[in-house]
Amino acid sequence: MFGALLALASAAFFGLNNAAVRRGVVKGSVLQAMAITVPFGVPMFLVFAAVMGGFEAVAGWGVAPWVWMTLAGIVHFVIGRYGNYKATQLLGATLSTPIQQVSILVSLVLAFAFLGETINLVNVIGILLVIVGPMIVLRRRKATTAAGKAKGFDPQYSAGLFWGAVCALGYGTSPLFIALGIGEGGIAASVGGLLVSYTAATVVVLIIVGVLGGPSSLGPFQRETAGWFLVSAFCVALSQFFRYVALAVAPVAVVVPIQRLSVVFRLIFNAIINHEHEVFDRWVVATILISVLGAVALAADTTMLLGWLGLADAVWLSAPLF
Repeated sequence: MFGALLALASAAFFGLNNAAVRRGVVKGSVLQAMAITVPFGVPMFLVFAAVMGGFEAVAGWGVAPWVWMTLAGIVHFVIGRYGNYKATQLLGATLSTPIQQVSILVSLVLAFAFLGETINLVNVIGILLVIVGPMIVLRRRKATTAAGKAKGFDPQYSAGLFWGAVCALGYGTSPLFIALGIGEGGIAASVGGLLVSYTAATVVVLIIVGVLGGPSSLGPFQRETAGWFLVSAFCVALSQFFRYVALAVAPVAVVVPIQRLSVVFRLIFNAIINHEHEVFDRWVVATILISVLGAVALAADTTMLLGWLGLADAVWLSAPLF
């Protein structure tokens, strides 16, 4: 129960993080968001690593874990996060959600190819559901564009889909690097590895800002915009912390499906905070929920999931197809 509550807290903070970012990029830039949210994670995880034995864990690492966790940080917190923020700015938080859910499909394919995991019929159903979400978004392009313009927001589909795909690729690839880097190291190695990842990502962001001309290249910060980005940075760091602790005290099969509820919290918090800047109708909500079902079918332990649904005897659904 404690692990499930931690996973739920992680999902809630991640949803609030998304709503805060959405509000921030209404007037601010994605580069401003990156310059605040990525470095902000370093001091927070310095504290977490010190308290939870992260420094001791990484001290015993060889070269390979450092390389994998550095790559994970760059791919997830620089490439994936930039794609996430940009897609959110161009499409809004609700319309970009089904596209970003494709990241779970990327993770599954990589786990199948490199980690020896299998794919069963439930996973195939999940794949179809995850694909259906973006297809519905595209088919209703005219209706959602009109709804957005009525609120003064014009969704940019082509660019938004591109950056949504970048986000999915970054977020979908990083779990493979994390698995290769941490292995069975436990929660201490996870928190230490997260600090390594955030530090590597911070170095890359600072280099990018320097190449573009230094702090002046970020443009003027509005107090309100900077405040929303700070809220986002705090929430996403707490979300990651609760996620890693949850994985330390509860099975992955329990934690991962609950974390998928972050999309529901994203809907709730965006409806509260960004109602004037988002497209909300029953089709948008239905599309997001379909993508959540698909993600759960891909991420959850199939045997446990079938047990929850009262289909424990339907072993043919969990039999490996590949």
